[in-house]
Amino acid sequence: MARVTVEDCIVQVPNRFELVMFAAQRARDISAGAQITLDRDRDKNPVVALREIAETKLDQAVLKDSLISGMQKHADIDKPEEVNEMAELEQELAAALAQGGAEAAQPKALPMAEEDDVTE
Repeated sequence: MARVTVEDCIVQVPNRFELVMFAAQRARDISAGAQITLDRDRDKNPVVALREIAETKLDQAVLKDSLISGMQKHADIDKPEEVNEMAELEQELAAALAQGGAEAAQPKALPMAEEDDVTE
């Protein structure tokens, strides 16, 4: 049955790679609890996904968005925190410079080691 389903799906999604990616993502969505748009007929999730694609029960743009969001590995939450930390550090540095004046801006010289202290 899956072979006939794949042949029917090629009409809807001509690129076989995209078809496999769409069907796999839809099968994952079904496994996660997404609503099925047709009768299951004791078929497994990948076959149900292929049947849904073949019968154009799903919007390909929605499938593509779901696929893209499912493949992303980064979280957008991390970036604002880094920006906030950088802003806080800049404020602390500006406050330290304002308190210490020009002396705080000048680097202090490190003490030189005497010749007796140097080991070879």
